[in-house]
Amino acid sequence: MLKGCFGSAVLHVSLMTSRFAGARGLGAACLIAFGLLAGAPAQAQTLAALPPVGNVVQSSGSARPVAAWNKFCERFPKECAVDTREAAVVTLTPQLWQLITAVNRKVNREIRPMTDKDHWGVVDSWDFPTDGIGDCEDYQLLKRRLLVERGLPRRALRMTVVIDELNEGHAVLMVRTDRGDFVLDNKTNAVLPWQQTGYVYVKREGHDSATWVSLGGVTTQPVTTANYE
Repeated sequence: MLKGCFGSAVLHVSLMTSRFAGARGLGAACLIAFGLLAGAPAQAQTLAALPPVGNVVQSSGSARPVAAWNKFCERFPKECAVDTREAAVVTLTPQLWQLITAVNRKVNREIRPMTDKDHWGVVDSWDFPTDGIGDCEDYQLLKRRLLVERGLPRRALRMTVVIDELNEGHAVLMVRTDRGDFVLDNKTNAVLPWQQTGYVYVKREGHDSATWVSLGGVTTQPVTTANYE
């Protein structure tokens, strides 16, 4: 477990919504199939407005992944492989944004938090929360699996290690888009631009090979947000 997995939550972001007549496109179709928009008429789905264009976090050389990642990769090599034929950056549409935010909320709601020490009797273990229990990296691995199953390229979904607001290690999922890099986090249902999380960015999976890359310890400022669930 990365020690900061269960620290105080970053405040939620308030996002504008817009009406979308006729649920069309990959994102909306995936949401309906996934059951995330169950009960809402297909002809009048509410889709989140696109976030403002941000920027990307810059890498600065290679980095060593956490030891538990290497063990995870031994058990799930496909999860750690990089297919350079895939897109490294996705085009963010309203439908895709809604899918990303819905998956983040769904996993945060359905998985019960527990440290690896309490769960497995070990300090750190990266795994899928198949029993409905997990800590930060387990949440993010499940989110990535669900997004890949719905058509997103794994190469654009990068596991990332940060230092959180408690000055402790924490894992998040970074989605690399044409509007900047965004963060899925078990501490908040808001999918935030990386530079608005208040975290210190340490390292993440590379997108050109299985080697991790350093993010140089760049510091960000938290954004004051409101709950939008």
